[in-house]
Parts: sequence; C-alpha cells; structure tokens
Amino acid sequence: MPSHTTATPLTTIRAAIAQSEKIAGRPAGSTTLIAISKTKPVEAIEALVGEGQRVFGENRVQEAEAKFPDLRARYPDLELHMVGQLQSNKADEAVALFDFIHSLDRMSLAKALATAMDKAGRQVPCFVQVNIGEEEQKGGCAIADLPQFLEQVRALGLPVIGLMAVPPADVEPAPYFALLAKLAREAGLEQLSIGMSGDFETAVRIGATHVRIGSALFGAR
Repeated sequence: MPSHTTATPLTTIRAAIAQSEKIAGRPAGSTTLIAISKTKPVEAIEALVGEGQRVFGENRVQEAEAKFPDLRARYPDLELHMVGQLQSNKADEAVALFDFIHSLDRMSLAKALATAMDKAGRQVPCFVQVNIGEEEQKGGCAIADLPQFLEQVRALGLPVIGLMAVPPADVEPAPYFALLAKLAREAGLEQLSIGMSGDFETAVRIGATHVRIGSALFGAR
C-alpha cells in the first residue's frame, strides 16, 4: 500500500513560500518562517517542533519567559524572535532571552538595548520597525525620520540588520512592502521582516527575508 502524507498547515505554508521564492527568482530557502506562538500553549509549539519548525516569535517578554526557557532546555536549537512592541524597561530580559528583535523604533529603546547588550556581553541583531502606513495608532519610526534614526542607532553600536513593518489592514500590501524594500536598499540593509498569515506570499515575492505567521499555523486566536 502506498503511504500518503497528510498536508499540515506547516507543510502547506512552506510549500507556498517555496513557490513564491521560485516565482520571484529567489534562491530556495532564502525566507525564514517565524512561527508566531503568542497566546499559544507549549504543547502547540512542541507539535510544530515535532514537524521540524525551529524559529518562533513572541510579542511579550513575560509570556516568552514563561514558555521558552523550558522548551530550550529540551530543544537547544530553537531560535526566538521578539516581534511585538518592546518596553525600554524590559531591555535586559529581552537581550537575555531573544535571538532577534524586530521592533526597534525609538531612541529610548535603542539606548536601553545598547546598555543591556553591553552589560550582557551579547549582541542581539535588530530590525528597525518603520511605520510604513504612517498610522497614528501603530509603533514604528516615521519614514522621514528613518535615515537619522539609523545613523543614531548605528552610532550606539547596535547591530541593525534590516527593517520591519506591518502595512495598514484591509488594503493591498504590495506597495507598502515595496516601499520598505526600497528604504532598506537605500540604507544598505539586506533583511526585510514583512508578511503575515494573509499576505506572506506577496511579501516573499517582494523580497521578505523573514515572514511572521501565526493564525495560519496555529489557528485563530
């Protein structure tokens, strides 16, 4: 009897990413899938680990602290990304726990992170979050302020590797992704953290190096 492998959300998303890379003429495997595990229990994370997923993202330091130290004791190769708004007073904890930070967006946080990294002797690569849709309710550096902000952040010695953005809801995301890609090129940055459950294929075709996917993997929150 031939064996039939049932597609899972993870295998389906990985296939869609691979197809989007191919359409864009990008190297296979050039996009990192970050499984956004906020509000999800350890058991749900372990189910994905069992399928081979090793890169996860959390929105809150406190929740990540409650889940990932024990998980990492069992799976030392896990990689953890901070994708939510980060308070300056949580910089020490974030630097100790996360491998990447996607939400650097203001000087007070940059200074706190620089101090925390110096103290810990640990460099955590950062993405600068850009308020790409110029929305008042969203975090992120203003587009007009980005060149100066990058200059100031680099002067602090922070390892900035790319840009991150969340486009406005319910509109075509491609122009916003393309604008962020242009801003990154102008700044000499190669990494782009864009694309979520509803638009990751578009993001990959435009050059996302990291896509942040939660509900499509774990189900609705």
